[in-house]
Amino acid sequence: MDETVVKSQYTPDCQQKPNNLLSKLAVNLPGIIFQVLQKQDGSMSVLYVSSGCQYLDELEPEAIQADFQVLYKLIHPQDIKAFTESIAVCSTTITPWHWEGRIITPSGIKWIQGTSQPELQGNGDFLWNGLVMDITDRKLAEEKLLESEARYKAILDAIPDLMFRISRDGEYLDLKSQGANITLSREEIVGKNLHELLPSDVAAISQVAIAKTLDSGTLQTCEYQLPTPLGVRDYEARLVVSGQDEVLAIVRDITERKQAEVSLQNLAQKFAKAFSCSPDSITISTLQEGRLVEVNDSFVKLSGYERDEAIGKTSFELNVWVHERDRLKLVQELQATGVARNLEVEFRPKSGEIITALLSAEVIDLDGIPCILAVHHDITERKQVEAQLRLSAQRDRLLAETLVRIRSSLNLEQILQTTVTEVRQFLQADRVFISLNNAKLGVRTLAESVDPKYPSVLGWSTNDEAYLQEVRNLLKDNLVRIVEDITQMPVSSKVKAHCRKFQTKASLAVPIMLGDELFGALIANQCSGSRHWQPIEIDLLQQMSEQVAIAIQQSQICQKLAELNTNLEYQVQERTSQLQQKMQEVEKLHRVKDVVLHTVTHDLQTSVMGNLMVLKNLLNQGVGGAEGQRSRGAGEQGSRGEITAISPLPTIPSAPLPLSHVQSPIPVSRSIIERMIQGNDRQLTMINSLLEINSCEKQGIDIKPELVQFSTLLGGIFAQLEPMLTQNQATLKNLVPADLPLVMADATWLQKVLANLLTHSLQNNPPGLNFLLSATVEAGMIRIQIQDNGVGMSKLECDRLFDLHVRDPQDCCSTSIGLKMYLCRKVLTAHGGEIGVISNRKRGLTFWFTLPLATSSATNRP
Repeated sequence: MDETVVKSQYTPDCQQKPNNLLSKLAVNLPGIIFQVLQKQDGSMSVLYVSSGCQYLDELEPEAIQADFQVLYKLIHPQDIKAFTESIAVCSTTITPWHWEGRIITPSGIKWIQGTSQPELQGNGDFLWNGLVMDITDRKLAEEKLLESEARYKAILDAIPDLMFRISRDGEYLDLKSQGANITLSREEIVGKNLHELLPSDVAAISQVAIAKTLDSGTLQTCEYQLPTPLGVRDYEARLVVSGQDEVLAIVRDITERKQAEVSLQNLAQKFAKAFSCSPDSITISTLQEGRLVEVNDSFVKLSGYERDEAIGKTSFELNVWVHERDRLKLVQELQATGVARNLEVEFRPKSGEIITALLSAEVIDLDGIPCILAVHHDITERKQVEAQLRLSAQRDRLLAETLVRIRSSLNLEQILQTTVTEVRQFLQADRVFISLNNAKLGVRTLAESVDPKYPSVLGWSTNDEAYLQEVRNLLKDNLVRIVEDITQMPVSSKVKAHCRKFQTKASLAVPIMLGDELFGALIANQCSGSRHWQPIEIDLLQQMSEQVAIAIQQSQICQKLAELNTNLEYQVQERTSQLQQKMQEVEKLHRVKDVVLHTVTHDLQTSVMGNLMVLKNLLNQGVGGAEGQRSRGAGEQGSRGEITAISPLPTIPSAPLPLSHVQSPIPVSRSIIERMIQGNDRQLTMINSLLEINSCEKQGIDIKPELVQFSTLLGGIFAQLEPMLTQNQATLKNLVPADLPLVMADATWLQKVLANLLTHSLQNNPPGLNFLLSATVEAGMIRIQIQDNGVGMSKLECDRLFDLHVRDPQDCCSTSIGLKMYLCRKVLTAHGGEIGVISNRKRGLTFWFTLPLATSSATNRP
């Protein structure tokens, strides 16, 4: 943002320098901000004019400075008189100046509005501080309205905000309040007097203005303040004659304009405070030489130079630039764009240490001299923290990679060599090596990374026990041995000779401990000169030594594991042979189990079926025989419901009965035979269920799905189940919609599922049970619900109903029904659905199961 300030050589009573420094803010204000000095002889000189003149007057600030008359030449000939009179009146009365008029610019005629406050100086001169605004658009709109409505010409000369028609005595005759911020309604204002609605001082000012307007017949303006819900606001009232003894008053809110004028007056003071109180160093220096003109307190604190030491000297004389090319780059960027932002540069304060700062600067004009306004933000501490973070991240990465190598590799030699190489790269040291402390082998080097310019310690060893003991004591007495300068270390001549031999100038050694035993050391050498070892470097070597110790322990463990592996392989082979033998025995037992299960169930099934045939035949014969006996009147037992049983089976040769028992009649009660039939039926059902479950477990459910309409499928199934419902005096209400989508299902298996679910409810409730059947479509599945009004079950019983488990003797669900419930789940799972039960103590049980809808490919299948 570039701003030009035009100034004269005259300096008024007010301080000019802050205004010049803040001139850049004027570009954000609309119009032109000016400061003009009117001397006693009537001559005018421009002290300040903002760059808005380039847009409004279409003149460069330098042209206005050179000849103030160029502004007069722009004024429209018809407006020159009013302009001159307004200046004269304000100069005489020392009242605020307000003027509106036209100027003629190369782009055409423009309307402008000028506002200023003349200030009488001690020497009799007048200082004009003001603001000029472009009101061309407003004036053009007013002129168009004047052409169409001549009677409102006086109104359109002002801004059409809040308008009142007021009589000479102050009575409100009419008002126009559309778009105005007014708290009273029209009825509360019209017919009232000024003194009834306005504060007394404002009412008095308004009454005087009304009288002047009516007496002079000219436009009158007055300003006043009123309290509002938004706070105290400034208003400007313009009054013109609109009729006999009445005026038209146009009221405008000028609070923002007043605030802008006050802000302009206070701008210099605010900048001075900001300049002195800024936590960042701020300097003003000449663009050409870099000579300091002004500095703030933060510069004194940052640079160490007092104000009198710095002001008047160039930055090169103070030697503050670490790199002179940085100032050259700054000047080039300022000359090209006028602005520089966040340039990272290094400075040298009075103490000589190097600091890093972000430099932002702009070009300003001080008394016609281009200067640099520069702000320096010290980021030295941040840069140090960033460098420390980078080192920490690099250290953490190195440790993590070493840990991964240790965990993923068993090659100890490779791990140690990679470790010393990367540690040397991180430390930028001349030599890093790992030495071994062995009572039998002495001291020897396991791995080393060294700069080719310096001798290698790899392969070096010694058996000098006195030297070895001294080295062990150095590491033993100090957990970390830090030597920044070998010449300052109090050691024996043998150790110093060793250091001279390998050109060691500084050393950092960390012991490698395996438990309480000193295994060796991780050592870094600096051969180029002495060195100050940083805490992060010491921490790295300590952690690396721990990782190396882990790698060594891991290697030792691997050696032991290798020894144990041979014995383990033999044991595994032997154990494998034993397991194979046991598996063969288990397979034989499974075959025996299958044979026994098949034999027992088959023989038991045959026996039960035979018993059923005999009992049913006997029952049928007994019914017929009883009727014959009643018709002949022979025997009383038939009349009592007893049956004389004659065994139809042949005698068993291996166990012949006594002759007295052969073909002898056995009286049996009908209820006993019926109970025996029911018992055999249950046994046969349970045996068949066992056989089905065994077949399902071994071979799976063999379903033959067909594309069917579910409602039609249910109709056929319930027709077959009708006798069972009738026998138990049960009713079933079918609420299944007829327009359900097609499903792929096996009708035979679904009939068994529905029969099993109904049988469960019928066997656990008295006769007269009511069933309610419904179905819905949910997420690509048909959900079927069978609700009864019988007794409920506990949550545990609901959760285990469809599981295969040993039933409790007191369980409401018998073993036979339990097997059927388990079979229901197997059938629905084979169809791709689910099954469950919900218990409600008031409404009974609700069985539900789901079936997937037929896919499009199955639906389109011929």
